[in-house]
Amino acid sequence: MSHHHVNTLSRRTFISASLAVSGALMFDIRITNAASKANSINAFISISDDNKITILSKNPEIGQGIQTSLPMILAEELDVEWAHVQIEQAPLNPSVFGRQHAGGSNSTPENYTALRKAGASARAMIIAAAATQWNVPADECTTDKGYVIHANSKKRASYGSLAALAAQQKAPDPAKVSLKDPKNFTILGQKIRGYDVEKIVRGEPIFAIDVTLPHMRYAVFEKCPVFGGTLETVNSDDIKKLPDVTDVIIVKASETNPKGDFQGLKDGVAIVAKSWWAAQQAREKLAITWNEGPFAHHSSEDYARQAQELSTQNPTTFVRRDGDATTALTSAATTVEAHYSYPLMSHIGLEPQNCTAHFKDGKINLWAPAQNPDVGQKLVAELLGIPLENVTVTMVRGGGGFGRRLQSDFMVEAAWIAKHVNAPVKLLWSRQDDMQHDFYRPAGFHYLKAGLDKDGTLTALRDHFVTFGVKHKVANSANMEEAEFPAQLVPNLEFGQSMIEFGIPTGPMRAPRSNALGFVFQSFLDEVAHKAGKDPLDFALTLLGERRTLTSGDKPNALRDFNTGRMRDVLETVAKMSSWSTRHELPKRTAKGLAYYFSHFGYFAEVVQVSIATNGSINIDQVWVAGDIGAQIVNMSGAEHQLKGAVLDGLGQALGQAITIKNGRVVQSNFDEVQPLRINQAPPIDYVFLKTNNAVTGLGEPALPPILPALCNAIFAATGQRIRSLPINTADLKA
Repeated sequence: MSHHHVNTLSRRTFISASLAVSGALMFDIRITNAASKANSINAFISISDDNKITILSKNPEIGQGIQTSLPMILAEELDVEWAHVQIEQAPLNPSVFGRQHAGGSNSTPENYTALRKAGASARAMIIAAAATQWNVPADECTTDKGYVIHANSKKRASYGSLAALAAQQKAPDPAKVSLKDPKNFTILGQKIRGYDVEKIVRGEPIFAIDVTLPHMRYAVFEKCPVFGGTLETVNSDDIKKLPDVTDVIIVKASETNPKGDFQGLKDGVAIVAKSWWAAQQAREKLAITWNEGPFAHHSSEDYARQAQELSTQNPTTFVRRDGDATTALTSAATTVEAHYSYPLMSHIGLEPQNCTAHFKDGKINLWAPAQNPDVGQKLVAELLGIPLENVTVTMVRGGGGFGRRLQSDFMVEAAWIAKHVNAPVKLLWSRQDDMQHDFYRPAGFHYLKAGLDKDGTLTALRDHFVTFGVKHKVANSANMEEAEFPAQLVPNLEFGQSMIEFGIPTGPMRAPRSNALGFVFQSFLDEVAHKAGKDPLDFALTLLGERRTLTSGDKPNALRDFNTGRMRDVLETVAKMSSWSTRHELPKRTAKGLAYYFSHFGYFAEVVQVSIATNGSINIDQVWVAGDIGAQIVNMSGAEHQLKGAVLDGLGQALGQAITIKNGRVVQSNFDEVQPLRINQAPPIDYVFLKTNNAVTGLGEPALPPILPALCNAIFAATGQRIRSLPINTADLKA
């Protein structure tokens, strides 16, 4: 495969307009590519004279479908036929395109309105061109699927024939452009196949792992299996003599990463060879002595022991305190106590970390499957001591991100190796590297107590959360926010927190924090409902109370604030879909479980039906999902895939995924030990999206958190056995 074509955009090419795409959008009003007769109407859209529309997709594509859905927003307001649209990945240039990242289900909410305005502005410029050419008022012209029409004179012209003139029009004030009425949408809300699906099915080399450049070398990088370990000795002279090995590079983090930043370089040995196989074979002959450092005695067992000790003491800090939980628990008619825990977890994207880099004449080009390409660009510039403009990052499709590729360690490693190699070089991690050098979803321990009054109403809740810290700060993604559900719904509530010192890199994983906290709180509330003798659905609706908005911070924020009415609606919808009221009629050891969650701006309620065999094996019969992600689904096909993918992801996490630490190192190394969901375990999934008059939001994450507790609550209903730690141990479920 030839290397990916890099578009270069000069800031001088653009003149400013007042539209912000999570930053600034600037309009290009020049004909930037006269040779191909393509006319750039603005930074995102160019139109050729044969009416082919090219739309740049600004954010990285990691399987979340954004490369298709963002251009759909532009195409809708531009008013063109989707079949005439070609999509290209935009170059990394935040000064033109605004924030370019993939994470937090933010791409749609951050860009929806701004991209609609960009499409409408381009359409206005094309209309202005037609009006000028025909000498008629612009407000007498309309558009229809790539044509401008003047009804009075019966004139009609294609966008392509007007593009050169349109590119010379003054860009309108984006605040004043008129947007389509959503009832007239012809593209948004439709099922549109992902732009690269056919290429994937054909096995075309479109992923970062497929990038090849002329005269390219291949690299592997051996790091200490214990996090924070340092290199003492290595047989580098022996390795240099091995077949097809071209370079052996010793990396000392004390020289390149003195702060010990997890994203920075770590001690290790890079082997560069003419093929990846040769590099990997040479790696097996490495003889390295490591100083394993301060974390060599750490283990998952010891973390659990420390958590148990801390739980008997007062929390170190308090995340939130409402009312008087101590007094309310003492005077409660009934109390419920439980200890919940969840493990470290690896992201296990199918494509391991990789990056191709070429350093020449003080400049570097990188081809990376990055979720945060601009952060990687800055880290590389800093590491190599070169200006930011000398670092070019091409965003290449990633084979799954799930939050792992928000970290840029693989880009930093590739850049350092490339600087020492007189050729382009592709760094490729093995599966073992990927699993044993992740930024893990943090583990956690929760010691919970709830109090009920004589009517079975929840009056008090206490959670002592034992989490992990790095240098006395909560580890990345290991925190709990003060607005965590059910905050503000329980009059006497206490969220306490204590920390275990930790030296292992952690980071966001699909639905960060919520993937774990949703399991804990939604499972525990099911326990509380059971103790109160209440139907979990009725208990949830009583807890939510009247329809109102609970603010999550100092200022109201329509996206972040929790609306009880929206959650009630998805709960009542999923109850109807799943025939929740008739669940008691199911056969023995078959049951339904319910859970709900507000995460990443989305409201989801889910019901799982399970059948548990007498040997403890779990069959997931069916899943029902009701979600509210606002007024508009951008791509119904993409939405369905994201929703179902999140559900399957969550089921896999509950059933087979855990990382354990022993002697400071990760025990698991491949898919036989960390098991993603298998095809034969995947259940049918029925879903409904409620269309509400709320801001449009993202969908990569919010459907995931409720599935874990819904599954665990169903298992309890079927067997009487509570699941309080993950992954689920089926041996506990035998009849």
